Order: sequence, then C-alpha cells, then structure tokens
Amino acid sequence: MMRPLHAELAGGAWYALSLKSQLGNIGSEVSRAARWQERDEARFRGAVDRALDLFDLTLADPRWAGRRWEIARAREVFCDAVYGGRLYGSSLAGIQKYFDQFALAARAFSSQ
Repeated sequence: MMRPLHAELAGGAWYALSLKSQLGNIGSEVSRAARWQERDEARFRGAVDRALDLFDLTLADPRWAGRRWEIARAREVFCDAVYGGRLYGSSLAGIQKYFDQFALAARAFSSQ
C-alpha cells in the first residue's frame, strides 16, 4: 500500500472532520489542479495526487459506509476530468463547482 501524502491526516485528524469539511478540502485540491492544468505539469500532478489521497482517506472513513458509492463516483468523475473528460464529459472547472458547495456549507456550519 502506498504511504499517504497526508500522513498527519491519515493518522486520525481527517476522521474528526465532517463529510462537508472532507469534501471541501478535496475541493481545494481540485481547484489547485484546475488552476495548474496545462500551465505547470508538476504542480498539476501534485494537486491531482493530493486530491486522490484525500478521496481515499474519505472512502476509508467508516462513518461514510453508506455513502461510499457517491464518494467513489465523485472520485471517478474527477479522474475522468483529469484525463480529458472522455467518459463523462467532465472538466475540472465543472467538478470544482460541485466541491465548492461543500466548502461553503462547511464554512457556514462552522461559523454558527
């Protein structure tokens, strides 16, 4: 098994976050990937790798057992966007809009 890129989060901190926060954090990496796509390959690949790492941590979170199909589908669509959107016609900009909603919801919830 590959060593997680987010070792501190994999050690337990990730599992203290809400699903909204986890998906919002994934969205941050999706946003970075979109920003660097076709501009800087190393930064683009780094953001993609970090996003996939966070997806995997989220899929491993036992609290979301009933939502794994949804999280796995989001990961699949993200991968499709990374490789040109050939299967679903997805794009990183489109997926970013999806994940932005989780970041906004997590921020609104934490400010209450």
